[in-house]
Amino acid sequence: MMKKKESILQEKSEAFMARIIKLYQYLINEKHETTIAKQIYRSGTSIGANVAESKSAQSGLDFIHKLSIALKEANETEYWLKGLFSGKYIDEKGFTSMRSDN
Repeated sequence: MMKKKESILQEKSEAFMARIIKLYQYLINEKHETTIAKQIYRSGTSIGANVAESKSAQSGLDFIHKLSIALKEANETEYWLKGLFSGKYIDEKGFTSMRSDN
């Protein structure tokens, strides 16, 4: 059962990473926004990296630690999404869609 949950979490985090990369490219190319784009790129792609690292955890505590870092990165990503929405870089539909995936 644990393997199935890990697999789902990995798949979701990889799909979210792809969306973050597209958002980053949109912000850079269309909105000419670099500062927040870099921040959300780092935090948004870090989620999946930490999920991937948790698969090779050395102990149960290490596993929990890696996933807690992923959660912190998800919270930071949500913060940047709120900023992009309030700054009118993304519309409500994009914000809601990205936030529901986070």
